Amino acid sequence: MRPRGVSLTNHHFYDEMKPFTCLDGSTTIAFEWVNDDYCDCPDGSDEPGTSACPNGRFHCTNAGFRPQYIPSSRVNDGICDCCDATDEYNSGSVCENTCKELGRREREALQQMAEVAREGFRLKQVLIEEATKGREEKQKQLGELQEGRRGQEERVGALRLAKEAAEKPEKEAKDMHHKHWEEQQALVQAAQEQAQAHEAFEELDSDSNGLVTVAELQAHAELDVDGDGTLSEAEAQTLLGDTVQTDLPGFRDTVWAAIKEHYKSEGPAEVAPEPPTAEPLEPVPEDEEEEEEDEDDDEGGSEDEPTVAPAKPPSQESEEEKMPPYDAATQALIDAAQKAREEFEEAERSLKEMEESIRNLEQEISFDFGPHGEFSYLYSQCYELSTSEYIYRLCPFKRVSQKPKHGGSETNLGTWGSWAGTEDDRFSVMKYEHGTGCWQGPARSTMVKLLCGKETSPLVTMTSSEAHGSVPEKPQRMLPLPGPRLSSHDGTNTSEATRRETQEKPEN
Repeated sequence: MRPRGVSLTNHHFYDEMKPFTCLDGSTTIAFEWVNDDYCDCPDGSDEPGTSACPNGRFHCTNAGFRPQYIPSSRVNDGICDCCDATDEYNSGSVCENTCKELGRREREALQQMAEVAREGFRLKQVLIEEATKGREEKQKQLGELQEGRRGQEERVGALRLAKEAAEKPEKEAKDMHHKHWEEQQALVQAAQEQAQAHEAFEELDSDSNGLVTVAELQAHAELDVDGDGTLSEAEAQTLLGDTVQTDLPGFRDTVWAAIKEHYKSEGPAEVAPEPPTAEPLEPVPEDEEEEEEDEDDDEGGSEDEPTVAPAKPPSQESEEEKMPPYDAATQALIDAAQKAREEFEEAERSLKEMEESIRNLEQEISFDFGPHGEFSYLYSQCYELSTSEYIYRLCPFKRVSQKPKHGGSETNLGTWGSWAGTEDDRFSVMKYEHGTGCWQGPARSTMVKLLCGKETSPLVTMTSSEAHGSVPEKPQRMLPLPGPRLSSHDGTNTSEATRRETQEKPEN
């Protein structure tokens, strides 16, 4: 007869016709001492059916369900651990045998998981076929782009030469136009200088004898050289070219250049209109207005210094100062060069776009999308998961981020790093690293676990210095859990199924 708590596998070690040897071989005792509620063997193997040994194990047969071992310390503790209730044979607790119901549920769950696995395997084959076809198409597209790039590079080179050839005569024609205009401006300026010099000469020649003398020059104190407020005879002679008088040609050639910056004309200056006042004026009676107008007329006859009109702003160029439009021949060269530039820029822009497409394709083709490329369909996808506080966004093979649900900036939880599964299942975990640094801590990173499923969507997430999420992406991997198991950043489980639903075992 098999002793209580002994499995069929170990039944042959418990022969009631022979002394019992502890399973660790340390001691041999009389068979009557087995399950006598006293621990004789150091390994607890003599008390599988009692709670005498703290390290003993009680075997639940659980017919109709899965057999299991429980610590023998839980035998007869008032809590039903075995579904067949064999662990509570002498505690007084009433336990129902639930093994058949548990077995039925487990078989149904296994059948559902098997169906998911079959469907997942079918989807995997579809994904592999699509990945193979997509890779071939991308490689073909890459080859076409690389071939087209060579032709586009040649076209850009030819258009660059055409542009340079068109810009050369354009530049020559524009330079000639500018030069001609500058020469005209120089002539106009020279004529203006001569007119100003002639006018100043006539003003200085007070006796109109055709000569400007030292005395006539001394009448203009603003020409003082040493800053004492008066123009001395010696200073006047120096300005006249070390002579006592000069005629108009000598004045234009020598004297005017020396005095024009300081010379003040004696002629009337233009009076600038007074700007309007910012504050509104009080109404004035008509009689007072007429009196004020008479006073203004009287004051206008005074010899006070006139107000000089402000100079024109630099932007207000006169018609003479504006460069004339290009002639038809020069404009034709400009239009031809502009057309050549536009064609070259368009071709160069197309070449850059083509090179960007080539880089993107080369990067995508170089990615490790699994043993048969089954994960390649994720490359251009993004998935979102909304929790009570955050919205998580996963873009496989690119980045993971989180954003507060009620406003705030996005936080980078990591960019694609590598596959990080175990050696025999490397493609079960994705690692995203080098995210935004934590406050006075390391950079954020994310581990994404892939579970078997029919659809692609994130399930749950947990954030820490290393956030973890789970995405049912891997058709060929079947896990017995209906959902993902979360881990904290140090790898310890954050949730665990308890063996008791409503009761706690009392302390010994």
